[in-house]
Amino acid sequence: MEFTMPTKAKKITLSLIVVGATLAAVGVATNYEDHQFTTRLLTNGLINAFFFFAIALGALFFLALQYATETGWYASVKRVIEGIAGVLPYGMGLLAGILLIITFLDGAHIYIWMDPETTNPASHHFDHIIDGKKAYLNKGFFWIRTIAYLITYYLFWNGFRKRSLEEDRIGGTNLHFKNYRKGATFLVFFAVFSSTSAWDWIMSIDVHWFSTLFGWYTFAGMWCSAMVVIVLTTIYLKKLGYLERVNDSHIHDIGKWTFATSFLWSYLFFSQFMLIWYANIGEEVTYYQIRIESFKVLYFSMFLINFAFPMLILMSRDAKRNYGVLTFVGVIILMGHWIDVYLLISAGSLGPKASIGFLEIGLALVCVGLFVRILLNNLTKAPLMPVNHPFLDESVHHEI
Repeated sequence: MEFTMPTKAKKITLSLIVVGATLAAVGVATNYEDHQFTTRLLTNGLINAFFFFAIALGALFFLALQYATETGWYASVKRVIEGIAGVLPYGMGLLAGILLIITFLDGAHIYIWMDPETTNPASHHFDHIIDGKKAYLNKGFFWIRTIAYLITYYLFWNGFRKRSLEEDRIGGTNLHFKNYRKGATFLVFFAVFSSTSAWDWIMSIDVHWFSTLFGWYTFAGMWCSAMVVIVLTTIYLKKLGYLERVNDSHIHDIGKWTFATSFLWSYLFFSQFMLIWYANIGEEVTYYQIRIESFKVLYFSMFLINFAFPMLILMSRDAKRNYGVLTFVGVIILMGHWIDVYLLISAGSLGPKASIGFLEIGLALVCVGLFVRILLNNLTKAPLMPVNHPFLDESVHHEI
C-alpha cells in the first residue's frame, strides 16, 4: 500500500517549525548582545544537527545489521527503517554546514584546538596539551576524516536504497546476497567511523580529556534513539491503517530492541563514569566535575530517564506490545537522549553558563518538525511493504 502524508501531519510539522522558529527568534533577540551568543548559537546548531543525523545513521546501521545477519522478521518494517535512514543526506548537509561555519570561525570557542593561537608557542594562549595533539587535531585532517565519514555513509545508504527498490521490481536473491555482503562491509567501516567521528565531533570539544569508551557510549545513544523512532513511526502508521501485515510480534521485537539498547547505553554510561570516579585522576575527573557541579539535576535526571523508564515500564511482554506505553516511553527516552547530547556538547563549549532557554527549545522544535516532515515524505516514495524480499513470507507469519 502506498503511503500518503496526512494533511494533519503536514499541519503539525509546519506548526512545530513555525513555533520553534518563533521561540528561537525570541532567544536570539534577548541574547544577541551576550559575548557568548555566537558560540551558543553554533553549539545549539551542532547539538541538533548531530542528534538528528545520529538517529538516521542509527537506522542505517540497524538496516545493515539486518542484512548482514540475514534476519527475517524485520522485512515487514524494512521500509520504515529505510525512511528514517533516508533523513541521513539532510542531516549530513546540516552537520557539515555547522562544522564548516565553526571551522571558518577558528572553532568559535567550541573546538578550541582550531584556534591557531593554541599551538603557537609565542602566544599567551599556547596550550601544550593541544600542541601535543595537533598531528591529529588540525583543521585539514579533521575535514579529511569528516568528508570520509560522510561520503562512506552516503554511498552505503544510497546503495541500500537503490537495491531495495530494484528488488521490488525484479525479485530473485542476487540483490539480497549483494545487500548481505554490503551490510557486512558497512559494519566494518561503521565499527571504526562511529568511534572516530564521535572523538572528532564531540569528544574534542573537551580537548584536554579523553575516554576509551566514548565512541561506544555515543553509538549506544544513537542506536537507542533510532530504535525509538522506528517503533514510534511503525505505531503511527499502524494507527493510520497502514502496515496491515505488521503484527504485535513485530512491535514486540522493536520494543525489545529499544529495551536492550537502553540497557546498553546505561551500562556504558555507568562503566565510563565508574572507572573515572574510581581512578580519581585529575585530568579525567574534570569532565564530570563541570557536568555534576553545574548541571547535577539535569545530568542525573537524564540518566534516570534513559535507564529507569525503560527498565521499569518496558520489562514486561505486555508493555512491549502496548502502543500507548511504547509511545509514552519512547517520547521520554528521546527527550532524555537529546539532553544527553546537549550536555555532551554545551557543557564543554559553554561551561557553567550553558542553559536551556527559548533558543534551545526553539531550534529543537524546528529540527523535530523538519525531521518528521522529511521522514514522512520519504515514506511516500515507495510501497510500505516490500514486494519481493526473500524473507517477506517469514516476516508476515512472524509470531513470538
